[in-house]
Amino acid sequence: MEYIKIKNADQIVKNSIYTIDNPTAFKGKWKNVFKNNNPIDLELGMGRGDFIIEMAKAYPNRNFIGLEINESQMVNAIKKLEFLKLPNLKLICIDAQKIDQIFNKEIDTIYLTFSEPWPKKIDEKKRFTHINYLKLYDKVFKKKKHIILKTDNKILFAYSLETLSNYWYTFKRVSLDLHNDENKIPNIMTNYEKQYFKEKRPIFYLDAIFED
Repeated sequence: MEYIKIKNADQIVKNSIYTIDNPTAFKGKWKNVFKNNNPIDLELGMGRGDFIIEMAKAYPNRNFIGLEINESQMVNAIKKLEFLKLPNLKLICIDAQKIDQIFNKEIDTIYLTFSEPWPKKIDEKKRFTHINYLKLYDKVFKKKKHIILKTDNKILFAYSLETLSNYWYTFKRVSLDLHNDENKIPNIMTNYEKQYFKEKRPIFYLDAIFED
């Protein structure tokens, strides 16, 4: 997906009090970063940050880390944080394939919110629910593994149900139309989701766990 490039995005990201410029230095030490023992949740591909920022505001007793590879997208999130004080939120600008270099059995929940679906078969390994990523998550999760996914893409959703099932995850909750589901759950929307909601597009949702 193409994004508008923001001038000096790299410097804006580097200078933000919310961003961690050298995340590998904190592997195994993230509780020291947050200065507490609260659970740590990670969003991969946070985009403009709507979801992770609102989650940090709504759940002050949990810590949140937003990961995004695109610096210009992260700048959009940083601008939203300008007048906020959220000590339970940090941002990292890095490729998701490197998360095992950043975390060591420290993550409680991984959020995959409207990730790039990579619909072509040749790009299958880039999907965040490909088995290669699931194996990568094993290295950063605590003993219990927990993945929450939201998407508007049927193909990615069906694919994710299959790959997670084959990897022995079980599903606490599955919805084929989250916003119109009879059994409502608390839901914080992403930037894309707000637009899809206006367009009345169904949102697919799953909450998957794996316990040894």
